[in-house]
Amino acid sequence: MTYSLKNRAHSLPAGTVIRGKWHHCRYRIIRPLGRGANGDVFLAECVNGRVAVKIGRESLSLMSEVNVLRKFSKVQGNVLGPSLIDVDDWNTGARTFPFYVMEYLKGVPLLSFIQSRPSEWIGILVVQLLADLDRLHRAGWVFGDLKPDNLLVTGPPPRVRWLDVGGTTVIGRSIKEYTEFFDRGYWGLGSRKAEPSYDLFAVAMIMINAAYPKRFNKKKDGYSQLMNAVKSHRSLKPYQRVIAFALQGKYAGAPSMRQDMVKRLHVRETPQPSTGVGAGTKRAQASANKPKKRREWTKTLMLGLTLFIVYFLYLFGIH
Repeated sequence: MTYSLKNRAHSLPAGTVIRGKWHHCRYRIIRPLGRGANGDVFLAECVNGRVAVKIGRESLSLMSEVNVLRKFSKVQGNVLGPSLIDVDDWNTGARTFPFYVMEYLKGVPLLSFIQSRPSEWIGILVVQLLADLDRLHRAGWVFGDLKPDNLLVTGPPPRVRWLDVGGTTVIGRSIKEYTEFFDRGYWGLGSRKAEPSYDLFAVAMIMINAAYPKRFNKKKDGYSQLMNAVKSHRSLKPYQRVIAFALQGKYAGAPSMRQDMVKRLHVRETPQPSTGVGAGTKRAQASANKPKKRREWTKTLMLGLTLFIVYFLYLFGIH
């Protein structure tokens, strides 16, 4: 089977069998999953079940990703990216391609998950994401190309997982890969130096992207444009201060941004007292709105329970 470099994800049909040159493991292709900067990812089947296989164009760039996944596995307390299963070469007859095999994460794309649920889920998933980023930053790396395309929600319970680690960069170096909408350099709000604040800017942009799925291009003043978008969307207003700080690089690290997100979620969950109306009017309103209040309290209770589970999982490093 010839594996063409042109339209690669569409040139490897279902049923193609990849056999490792060195480890001799066999992987039967089911369908393409996506395209990365360094190669294509396919859903495949092996003796142990379904896996994701990434086939690269050349060994050096692919081995960089493999090394990142290996380092992820050593980060204490959590699994940051997919688990690495196998690394090998595939000889097609015409040439040899490097590939690696990783855990297949079954879930829902981040934006699809958020758009089908109440707006509070933006905050809940961002709290999760910031906990993972803190672990990554403490290990000496930034994610770099952080965007919804590289995030998946698995579960239950719902949990954010990372997909493509090709942009992960050692702190202090230049960002290897980026996508303009999530890049602070594009918006004129910072450099492309790999540091925690670069990832936190991208987290703020992910929140904005959740509210504006079609995205938009930069105009004259990037910061003013972004904050106007935040103020104009009801789901983002509660997080206005957090987003502003992240866009301006004011957070020292992920923990401080996460702490502010938790505070904003708590405020959203707390029922607000009613304002001054007459006693008779209050009783009438209470009677008319009783079913509505029950729904609101049920919603608040479920959201609070979900948030408690998320905090518990991350507090004790359970995954």
